[in-house]
Amino acid sequence: MSRAGHYGFERRRRADIQKAKQEAKRQRKTERAEAGVSGPEIGEAQDIGTPTGMWEWFSPSRGRTVTSGAGTRPDPDPPDDWVLLTDVEPDAPPA
Repeated sequence: MSRAGHYGFERRRRADIQKAKQEAKRQRKTERAEAGVSGPEIGEAQDIGTPTGMWEWFSPSRGRTVTSGAGTRPDPDPPDDWVLLTDVEPDAPPA
């Protein structure tokens, strides 16, 4: 159920808050344009790949990934549904 007594006031107050936010946004954008800055900087990308000499495996039934030494599979406990995620050269030892 809506409050009948202050509807107009609340609507105007929300509109004023929205206008203030938009004005602040325009001002920040203008300041960045004048300074020649395009926006907040994002840090350097991190290396998230598998470490050298390690293989990464995924198990759909367990819903997780694990790493192991190159050329070795994770424990073959049931269910043994490990999928190799690491790109392996053709001359690498078999999994």
